[in-house]
Amino acid sequence: MRLWTVHPRHFDPPGLVAAWREGLLAQAVLRGRTRGYTRHPQLARFRAAADPVAAIAAYLRGIHAEATARGYRFDASRIARARPLERRMPETRGQFEFEWKHLMRKLRARNPGWLARNRAGTASAHPIFRLTAGGVRDWERV
Repeated sequence: MRLWTVHPRHFDPPGLVAAWREGLLAQAVLRGRTRGYTRHPQLARFRAAADPVAAIAAYLRGIHAEATARGYRFDASRIARARPLERRMPETRGQFEFEWKHLMRKLRARNPGWLARNRAGTASAHPIFRLTAGGVRDWERV
């Protein structure tokens, strides 16, 4: 499971589908609806939010918005009904940069055309995150 700090616009089609599925799995975990993945380190920042379900729902809405813009039909009814986030979640620039490099490695192997497209633009974070100073997070598996 990877809950990316990177904006979903940077994901190739398989990456966008994977982000949606993994986000839905994370939502099930945070809602107590599955026994698997309950200790997964990628959930740490969502658990730290004032309302973890609202945080993951906002994350999924961002992925859904990108999918819709591409003409995909992800089922928005699967996103938990939760109040909007009051403020963006902090995430370190080091974590973001680590994930960006990780994504570039994945794209190099899986979709070189998408990689070239991403290298031409500016890396951006998922809209729910506000980048702050700091390194790779301690929960990340480096």
